[in-house]
Amino acid sequence: MTAARSGPAFSVHDIPFSTFGSWFDISPVIAEKTYAEDLHLVSHQNGMHGVLRLVPLHPTAGERAETRIEATPGLLGWIGETGRVDLAYESPDTVRLRGSGLGLGVRAAAPDLTPFSGTYFFHDPAAGGHVFTSYETGRRYRVTVLTGTLAEVAGDQALGRADRGVTVTADPDGAWEIAIEELDTARPPYTPSACFEEVRDAAAGAFAAFVDAVAPWRSSATPAAELAAYVLWSATVRPTGLVTRPGVLMSKHWMDKVWSWDHCFNALALAPGSPGLALDQFHLPFDHQDAAGALPDSVTHSEVLHNFVKPPIHGWAFGRLRRRLPKPPTPEELSCVYARLERWTDFWLTARRAPGAQLPHYQHGNDSGWDNATTFDPGRVVVTADLSAFLVLQLHELAALAAELGKADASRRWTARAAELQTALLDQLWTGDRFLARGAGTGSTWSSASLLDLMPIALGEHLPEEIGGTLADRIEAHLTPYGLATELTTSPHYLADGYWRGPIWAPATVLVEDGLRRAGHTRLADDISARFRALCEAHGFAENFDALTGTGLRDRAYTWTASSYLLLAEAHAHRSGR
Repeated sequence: MTAARSGPAFSVHDIPFSTFGSWFDISPVIAEKTYAEDLHLVSHQNGMHGVLRLVPLHPTAGERAETRIEATPGLLGWIGETGRVDLAYESPDTVRLRGSGLGLGVRAAAPDLTPFSGTYFFHDPAAGGHVFTSYETGRRYRVTVLTGTLAEVAGDQALGRADRGVTVTADPDGAWEIAIEELDTARPPYTPSACFEEVRDAAAGAFAAFVDAVAPWRSSATPAAELAAYVLWSATVRPTGLVTRPGVLMSKHWMDKVWSWDHCFNALALAPGSPGLALDQFHLPFDHQDAAGALPDSVTHSEVLHNFVKPPIHGWAFGRLRRRLPKPPTPEELSCVYARLERWTDFWLTARRAPGAQLPHYQHGNDSGWDNATTFDPGRVVVTADLSAFLVLQLHELAALAAELGKADASRRWTARAAELQTALLDQLWTGDRFLARGAGTGSTWSSASLLDLMPIALGEHLPEEIGGTLADRIEAHLTPYGLATELTTSPHYLADGYWRGPIWAPATVLVEDGLRRAGHTRLADDISARFRALCEAHGFAENFDALTGTGLRDRAYTWTASSYLLLAEAHAHRSGR
């Protein structure tokens, strides 16, 4: 068969090696900011857990061999002086490994087994493989030797503390091959359906088809587009547990959840080329909308958290999303979204408005998505301008949806409520040169040096021209050579790695860029887009970035950063006529 394009090379220290639909990856990152010496099979079922340690071995001495790691979307390789080991995904739950000139140890990552934790190991006489069962993931990991020699089996049926696992080495012809499966309880003995080269090429081909679909506009002017697509593709998991539909996790490092505003940016990036997956991303948190109409804070395999919420950017997002879909949503699809957005909006206008108040409030910085922004230093239960601005946009989207669905009275009602809320926002929080925040219980007001105070620029064309101009000037003061600092770099509260107290973030960039563009400030919007695209091209797709050096911070394989790059790069390519 013809080999598929290999795709971009990347470092597994920054981006885990995985495939579309899989709940596990191959990576040295085994916990938050924790890097192991060896690559591990890391599962994200029931949390993030390094289950198996994969150790390249010297072919004669049996000691750990020094190797370098090379990774492309379809193939991961350990390359040593005497040979190499290759790994490719055959399916979302199965990897194939092949070696020549090197052996491999497959070991339980944790040596301790208790009645409630660790990994039990045994030979399964029914399936003919060796099985690791993990208390942490609640899953089994079966190793089947296809060719080669099983040189060692350690810790079979051992309890307590023990070395558990197998070592495989080459037959006299110099090669070996194994399969590792993640499974629930039982399945028939593993038998290969294709040779290793076919498995490798199929995996590379699947990614090539994905990137061709989601980034057909890419060129040498958008050099990070393929890697951004890989970050999205490899972080996608199949429906399992509480993840009700195919879901793009924020990362297959430790940020392995779907938060209820992050998903919007992934949906937008996917919409033109993978519309079904895009709509799944938009709807996934809404599948867990509670009786009050609130969205959860986050969703992952085995937990849904409701202790906080996230900002209501969903009306803004769906308005953009449906314009990006290759086919307009059906009336049934629009009706479903309308009902969900209506309940989400009513939550903010009822449960989050104090008696007699016109403007809603957050109960903590986490509700805004800007967890520790300096806007929340004087108080946590706060009326902020960004919240009302997002709700104004959501009310306008509800009005548009109602009109399309033949609900004329409802459309007029939503339009009127949008106007009322925007009037209250400007009357109560705009001072003439800035927006204030206000304690929801105390009534005291304050301002900060946080970019959050300027997020009403998202209103775009709905803003009075003089307010839009003032906000644009203040936003420009947040620009560094790499993009928009979330706290003014001259602020005494600025921190280089301060989360929302300085670093550059993708969602703020996209929302500000879009609002500026719709408000007519295209020069500044172009500048912000260019700086963020250059930042990603130089420093990857980190959770956030040092505003003064561009260095990627925290989780280094974050999907909303990759999606934001794709959105801005695509728009720039179209504006440039590419």
